[in-house]
Amino acid sequence: MRAICVHEFGPPEALRLQQVDDLTAGDGQLLVRIRAAGVNPVETYVRSGIGARPPLPYTPGSDAAGVVESIGASVAPTALGQRVYVSGALTGTYAETALCVPDQVFPLPASLSFSQGAAIGVPYGTAYRALFQRGRALAGETVLVHGAAGGVGLAAVQLAVAAGMTVLGSASTDAGRRLVTAQGAAHVLDHSSPAHKEELLELTHGGVDLIVEMRSDINLGDDLTLLAAHGRVVCVGNRGPGNQGGVTVNARDLMRREGDVLGVMLPDAGQEDVAALHDALARGFARGELRPIIAREYPLAEAAQAHRDIVEGSVQGKLVLVP
Repeated sequence: MRAICVHEFGPPEALRLQQVDDLTAGDGQLLVRIRAAGVNPVETYVRSGIGARPPLPYTPGSDAAGVVESIGASVAPTALGQRVYVSGALTGTYAETALCVPDQVFPLPASLSFSQGAAIGVPYGTAYRALFQRGRALAGETVLVHGAAGGVGLAAVQLAVAAGMTVLGSASTDAGRRLVTAQGAAHVLDHSSPAHKEELLELTHGGVDLIVEMRSDINLGDDLTLLAAHGRVVCVGNRGPGNQGGVTVNARDLMRREGDVLGVMLPDAGQEDVAALHDALARGFARGELRPIIAREYPLAEAAQAHRDIVEGSVQGKLVLVP
């Protein structure tokens, strides 16, 4: 089969398309024929050598959608031939097939394309965990999705709107702000403007209950000044290299509001929480409240370009690879 392989950590050119051995489903495993694979920022960090380093060579990717092609012993035969989305995998998803265990495979709603299915795992899983499992979001509260035009941001906007929250978003381009508005945000700020913080405080009469933050390495210090009493900041993204990318925080800003700063790392979520969030997402898709938005599809051979584009930061929606 064809797969993207990384033989050394480095720039996007480290992503090489090559022929590798075919995969076979072992006991308790499913082999998924991948029709689309999601591209996530974390995969660019790992490829660069930032953070956890998988053994080389490796195939990137944890999100995908496709069809269950074969199963190993102890897997229910009803899984064969199912349209599924994959959230986590035993083997990387930048490939024509991937091995998974049943807990990593979920039915793909008939209303969604394979590319939309590849946009569920990390974006919607992270957004749901940030809002509800960590951020304790409630109907009627006000949430700022700081960096709302990317995959996680758009998922967070849709989830918060469906939950009855007043949603404010931010994006740096006109196209991004239009897209976030179309998902139901009450107001969308230009976070490239120094005035956006004052604008938010004026709109909210003093602050928001919850901030979902995509660039903690830049915004966390300012976020604390945007909170209402007992507000929470949930840190979803941090693009500083290694232990760098720090930001100055004045603890008094947090103390005055009796606020909380929380972190989200989806792979560290417990199995019970993961099952609960995918059950909740299934209900949202069934009701038509959640609609993954695809920014661009790339052939598998153009994985390097997809990594360059997602790091550039002006993508509206999800990038996917199509084997």
